[in-house]
Amino acid sequence: LAGATPFTEPMQHYITRNAWGDVWQRPGLDLKTRSLVTVAMLTALGRQHELKGHVRGALNNGATTAEIQEVLLHASIYCGVPCAVEAFRSAAEVVDGPPAGSEKK
Repeated sequence: LAGATPFTEPMQHYITRNAWGDVWQRPGLDLKTRSLVTVAMLTALGRQHELKGHVRGALNNGATTAEIQEVLLHASIYCGVPCAVEAFRSAAEVVDGPPAGSEKK
């Protein structure tokens, strides 16, 4: 909720209650697995902004960079190479930091 504005706050509360408070807390999948599944789904949907946050979350939930690479490579077969290339670019910004020369002045 830290980045919520008065306009976006209702949506953030909805996400917090339903995603983080319910679905992510269910038994059956550990947080690392849920994170890797989410990375795959966001890759398929082409949601690069959300993907970056979930790559960071996957790392925080115990996924390795090698596991994230494998998920993205696997997604390339089922989602298409262009989706996977974009996902690799986004994930690399989290893993490696922003590309050289992209710093804001």
